[in-house]
Amino acid sequence: MNDRWIWGPGLMIGGLLAVTLTVGHAAHAAPAADPTFGDWVTQTGDGKVRVGPCAANPAQACGALIWLKPPADAPPGPPHDANNPDPALRARPLIGVLIVSGFTREAAGQWVDGKIYDPNDGKTYKSKMSIGADGALKVSGCVLVFCKAQTWTKAP
Repeated sequence: MNDRWIWGPGLMIGGLLAVTLTVGHAAHAAPAADPTFGDWVTQTGDGKVRVGPCAANPAQACGALIWLKPPADAPPGPPHDANNPDPALRARPLIGVLIVSGFTREAAGQWVDGKIYDPNDGKTYKSKMSIGADGALKVSGCVLVFCKAQTWTKAP
């Protein structure tokens, strides 16, 4: 397993850039108080993801990258999605990219059948996520037989 999953060396855009996830009022919308919703710091501490209801389907959970920590030798400027398999997306800034998408709620704090995009390798993993007894978010995903997992902590 690679504990640097989701973010390797990143760049920070001056300050914290908020990304709003639209909260809809669909008949089967996920409860706004789900413990999975909020801002999460990745296991390595160099990225932050905001998780909430998906804009396109509020019954599902999605998450956007809202912050990256710059490495000491980082050039100035925003980080880009350089490893995306689609050449047309390689110049897009990573801040604001939806990297957690399409999760279906099984129970409060338990989500399955979603996808997580890893900008480090440009791969999208079939994933699940759940709140552990310690309050941390356990995130795991697989592509074929290659699996990765991380534990994210609630951002202050």
